[in-house]
Amino acid sequence: MKKAIVTGISGQDGAYLAKLLLSNNYKVFGIVRTNLKSFSNLEYLKINNEIEFVYCDLLNISEVEKTINDINPDEIYNLAAQSSVFQSYLQPITTFEFNTISVFNLIESIKKINPKIKLYQASSSEMFGRVKNLPINEESVIHPVSPYAISKVAAHYTCVNYRESYDMFISCGILFNHESYLRNENFFVKKVIRESLEISLNKKDDLKVGNIDIKRDFGYAPKYVEAMHLMLQQETASDYLVCSGQSVSLKEIIYYVFDRLNISKSKCIIDKTLYRPSDIEDIYGTNEKAKKELNWQYDLNFFAVLDILLEEEIKNYKK
Repeated sequence: MKKAIVTGISGQDGAYLAKLLLSNNYKVFGIVRTNLKSFSNLEYLKINNEIEFVYCDLLNISEVEKTINDINPDEIYNLAAQSSVFQSYLQPITTFEFNTISVFNLIESIKKINPKIKLYQASSSEMFGRVKNLPINEESVIHPVSPYAISKVAAHYTCVNYRESYDMFISCGILFNHESYLRNENFFVKKVIRESLEISLNKKDDLKVGNIDIKRDFGYAPKYVEAMHLMLQQETASDYLVCSGQSVSLKEIIYYVFDRLNISKSKCIIDKTLYRPSDIEDIYGTNEKAKKELNWQYDLNFFAVLDILLEEEIKNYKK
């Protein structure tokens, strides 16, 4: 039986990845902070009792070394991060510290204890920033425009450097936006669906949003974690874009949800205070490498994903 460590296991991706690994007969170890109180995502997927939880501070290399040494996993999936772009403007130093030092600690510990351990690092499409040529591919120029993106670039190149310098198996999944029912309500699509449902039930007056003219490449999280697993089943490590291959505007998403719930478009209120200091107008990638080399299958358009998300939100909504 293979053993896998998953950091960030309580988040959206961690929960779906853990479910996938369990279905593939893995023994799954979830890294959690001592102050973590909620395993709601894992409970929702009914897998919380199948995971062995390990308390470990990823900023403490002694704790990281002990954890890896005790478990001696075949694979480590590093999904832990301060992942909100908006929050990164409010807490840039904390964001950079956690998103980079935690990666260094994991890699150095693997290198010291067992360099054969395979590592998956969650990189981000935000690293590309204001690209001039679309679609983005694995060779596109990186130009980060937020504190979060800067931290992910630093972590990404740390992984590339150790892979090339020490022949370590480290693959980075450069994920574009991906959604599910388990998405944190700080994120745009979840906020839109949740608050629109409340408007339709007369529990909320309107939906306040920032710049909705920007376009993003959105996908479905349960499918994206399949690509993460596939990356660590290859003979050699590499970096892969995980995306849908098309972009949709935030305005289109809002209006689609409003139409499905019979809400007037006048309920959408633009709030300039919600604008980011710097934003990317349009971004989408190509998933050709992942499909060709990993045999990853993905053909959902985002409006089909929105239908799935709406149905699940309505089913689980507590009135």
